[in-house]
Amino acid sequence: MSDQDNDSKTEEPTGKRLTEAMEQGQFARSQELQVVFILSGAFAAISFSVGSAARDVMDLSINVFTQLGRIRLQLDSVPTTLNEMLLMCGRILAPLLVATIIAAIMAGGLQSGFQLSPKAFGFKPERLNPIPGFQRMFDKSVLVHAGIDFLKLIAIGLILWSVAKTLMKDPMFTAPVEAAYLGQYLERATYAFLSRLILALGCIAALSFAYEKFKTHKELMMSPQEIKEESKQMEGSPHAKQAMRRMARRLLQKQMLAAVPTADVVVTNPTHYAVALKYEHGIDKAPVVLAKGENGLAKRIKALAAENGVPMMENRPVARALYAFGKVGEPIPMDLYQAVAQILAFVYRTHRYYFFRLKARRAEAQAQQSRELSLGVPTPLSEV
Repeated sequence: MSDQDNDSKTEEPTGKRLTEAMEQGQFARSQELQVVFILSGAFAAISFSVGSAARDVMDLSINVFTQLGRIRLQLDSVPTTLNEMLLMCGRILAPLLVATIIAAIMAGGLQSGFQLSPKAFGFKPERLNPIPGFQRMFDKSVLVHAGIDFLKLIAIGLILWSVAKTLMKDPMFTAPVEAAYLGQYLERATYAFLSRLILALGCIAALSFAYEKFKTHKELMMSPQEIKEESKQMEGSPHAKQAMRRMARRLLQKQMLAAVPTADVVVTNPTHYAVALKYEHGIDKAPVVLAKGENGLAKRIKALAAENGVPMMENRPVARALYAFGKVGEPIPMDLYQAVAQILAFVYRTHRYYFFRLKARRAEAQAQQSRELSLGVPTPLSEV
C-alpha cells in the first residue's frame, strides 16, 4: 500500500468494516502475549502441584531404592514398573498441560474478543503470490518485530545472568547439604527464573500488542470515498429502491382495492378524491381508512364501490381532509370524528339492506385473507 493511499484514509472504520475484519481474522494479535499467558499458566500449575509432585517422586524413589536389592529384572516385572513411572509422570504433567492449554485459549480469546473468524481459515490464492511477501520484507513492521525479538533476547540473557548470579551464592556450592535440599534449590531456581521471565516478557508483550493494535487500526482506516461506497451498498442502488417503492405502491393499491367492497361508505370530492371507510361496532374504536386515492385511483375506488353497492357520499372538505391526514389501515384523525359520524349515521339510515349483507361479505373477505396468510401472501394494509 502506497503512502498516498495511507494519507487518504482519514476516517475511522465503520462497524461493518470492523465486523468484516474480525470475521477474516484481521485483528491485533501478539505472539509475545500468547507466550506470557502460557508461561503464567505453567507457573501457576507448578506452584499448586509442586508439593504433590514431590511427594509422588519421593514415594516412588523410596519404593524403588528400599527394594532395589530384592528386585529381579524379569519380563513381567519391567512393564509394571514402567507403568507406575508413566502414571506418576502423567499425574505430574497433567496440571501443567491443562493450565497451559487454558492459558493459550484465554490469550487468543482476549485478543479476538472471543469471536470466531471462519473466513480466516479459507483458502486464499493471493497468499501464494510471492510479490506481496517480498514487499513485506521491507515494511517497517518487520523492523519493529526485529526490535521486539532483540528485546526478548536481551531480556532472557539478563534474566539468566541475574538468576545464575543469585543462585551461585547458595550454600550448596560451598558446603555439603542433604539430598532433599537439591529439590528445594531447583524449586527456588524455577520460581526465580519464571517470575522474572514473565515480568520482563509481560512488558515486551504490552509494547508488542499496543503496536499491533495501532497497526491494525491504521490498516482499517477508511477514506471518505470508501465510506460513501459502503453507505450505498447498505442502502442499495437508487434504481433498486425505486423499484421496491413501486412494487410496494402496487401491492398497497391492490390491497386497498380488495378492501373497498367491505367498506361502510366511500367519501368523494366528487371527482378528484375518494376515501373508503369502515366501522365495526365493538371492534373498531373509530372509523378506519380502508382505501384512499386521487384522480385515476379515485375513479377505480368509486367504480368498485358502485359495482358492489357500497354507499357513496359527496363531501368535498371531508374527502380532502381524509385523503390528506388519514392513513390506510389506521383510524381517522380525531378532528374528523364528528363529520364522519354524521356521514355514517346518514348511510346507516338510508342503506339498511346493504349493511344487512355487509356482515356476510366481511366474513367471506376474512376467510379469504386467512387463506392468503396460510399461503404466505402479505395482506395487512400499511402506509408506504
